[in-house]
Amino acid sequence: MPQLPLETKLIACRSDNYAVLAHDKEANLTFLVDVPEADAVRKALQETGWTLTHILITHHHHDHVEGLAAIKAETGAKVIGPADSKDKIPQIDEPVSDGDAFKLGDQDVYILGTPGHTLDHVCYWLPKAQLAFTGDTLFVMGCGRVFEGTLKDMWFAVDKLAKLPPETTFFCGHEYTEANGNFCLTIEPENELLKQRMEEIRELRAKGLPTVPSTILDELTTNVFLRANDPDLKESLGMAGAEDWEVFAEIRTRKDNA
Repeated sequence: MPQLPLETKLIACRSDNYAVLAHDKEANLTFLVDVPEADAVRKALQETGWTLTHILITHHHHDHVEGLAAIKAETGAKVIGPADSKDKIPQIDEPVSDGDAFKLGDQDVYILGTPGHTLDHVCYWLPKAQLAFTGDTLFVMGCGRVFEGTLKDMWFAVDKLAKLPPETTFFCGHEYTEANGNFCLTIEPENELLKQRMEEIRELRAKGLPTVPSTILDELTTNVFLRANDPDLKESLGMAGAEDWEVFAEIRTRKDNA
């Protein structure tokens, strides 16, 4: 994993959620992405000694905001989150939408609207730091279930993230990788890079270690949801003439029914 210009700390929460702290020593700021629970965040802040200044929210689901009110009240951190959920997340101070941008210290932060899992879902991209925070849109070797948008929406959301620079490191909201990878193998059983990666994933999980973060490059080669536009994959599914989103929809439907 490349050395990141921001120091990051992955925070395991609940049964399989992740939050992330990112610290900019030069700017003396620390931001948190999502707040699945307050206690785990408090512990991480104590361990690092960092002072929380900002909270970035990806979407309104309870397992991403349960601890938000408490952590905001305790730290006074500024909350940035999806404009479409201002009524559902009253703690939001700065509502943002697709195409917006703001600065955190020396870092430009770009908002990528990614409706599909939820209609309000946004991801955060920091190009200078080569970092992205993808919530429940893009997982390691997977993608989120479609609850509020359409399968077509979700394809364009994950494809938008697939077009980020391949060296981008991304953090997602859940530890679903082993199950995701096992499913990917049912779609591409002869993908050598995927088979090799799954050996590494199984070793990590056997030791109780996280599989997050990942890189866009690794996903482009092993995540079948991002590979719905690959001609060989289309042909193997008997969908050679289909639109990319239709192939994605078939794969996502198979995962839902697995």
